[in-house]
Amino acid sequence: MSERVPVAAIAALGVTQIIGYGTLYYSFSILAPDMARHFAWSNEWIFGALSAALLIGGLTAPWLGALFDRIGAGRVMTIGSAAAAAALVACAMAPGKTSFVIALIAVEVAANLVQYGAAFALLVQLRPQVAQRSITYLTLIAGFASTIFWPITAALHAQLSWQEVYLVFAALNLLVCLPLHAWLSRGARKSRQTPSAAPGRVEGMLSPDLRVIGFALMVTGFSLQSLVSSAVLVHMVPLLSGLGLGATAAVVGTLFGPSQVLSRLINMVFGRNLPPLHLAMIGAALIPGGVVILLLAAPSIPGAMAFAVVFGMGNGLLSIVTGTLPLTLFGSDGYGKLQGRMMSARLIASAVAPFVLALSMTWIGIMWSLAITAGLGAVAVLIFCIIGSLVPDKRRLG
Repeated sequence: MSERVPVAAIAALGVTQIIGYGTLYYSFSILAPDMARHFAWSNEWIFGALSAALLIGGLTAPWLGALFDRIGAGRVMTIGSAAAAAALVACAMAPGKTSFVIALIAVEVAANLVQYGAAFALLVQLRPQVAQRSITYLTLIAGFASTIFWPITAALHAQLSWQEVYLVFAALNLLVCLPLHAWLSRGARKSRQTPSAAPGRVEGMLSPDLRVIGFALMVTGFSLQSLVSSAVLVHMVPLLSGLGLGATAAVVGTLFGPSQVLSRLINMVFGRNLPPLHLAMIGAALIPGGVVILLLAAPSIPGAMAFAVVFGMGNGLLSIVTGTLPLTLFGSDGYGKLQGRMMSARLIASAVAPFVLALSMTWIGIMWSLAITAGLGAVAVLIFCIIGSLVPDKRRLG
């Protein structure tokens, strides 16, 4: 019984992750131009506000990660749904720039309470022995977030102001996500209180004397990937438009979500026995690989489509390994705290990415900006290879 994945919990989390990422992250790039006009800001400065919010949100992540272990990730996610709804309402009602930035910071702090880091911790707390499979299945479902919410946001924004769109999104977090997270929290508490259902534990592969350097390397690798991913994703549609794709940019961008799902599906079917470390290396190579394809092929529409597919597949694997690799290397004990520390480092490293890329594209052009971005992504591949050298051969091969 303990070896079965918690199907109902994964399905419920899949719904909340789609809404959480769709409303708190993917919608921003669609609404940002209207936000900038409303507050008489340039696009660069509205993305600068997002970067500041991501940075401050990242500083709170270690404390939030410890909270996952202390009171349970399900309870934290329930609180987070209410906080996300309140923060979105505060953004919509903000009378000026300062209040808007404060509300945007609250959105990013709330996002840390309800997105992947919290969801992965909940799955580990429910059934650590099958958590790697559970995380893979969850990311398979949640990969539809951008595909669903980019067109939903655009369609809503065609009829409503950005403030009204945020009010609709607040209602989704309050009326859909909060009840689901509350149900999951009750289930997790019952599991811990029932001795026969008490979950086991997973041992880490890294020896204790290598865990500090291993954690530093892992976080650096994930941070570089997150930097590249967040920079390109936030600017996906305007970036493709700027390369000459025009109206087809939005269509090409919609390939990103299905490509994430495709990579997770391929991994689930054919890569079931592939160690998370090897998966991390593959994902790390695909992300800058996609950017290089775009550099070489632009403004070709087939080339842009290939970029969206390869880049999306890399991001799809990144989402999996940020949950499974820490569990494999360091074990299940204190996993929530570990996720919090990792989230903090990743968010702080990548917080400036949307703002810097916006400025970079203005100052040195899109092509040079993408070349630098691809170079940073390539360093992550080297880092995961170094981590591989720290793991004993037998354990590395699973």
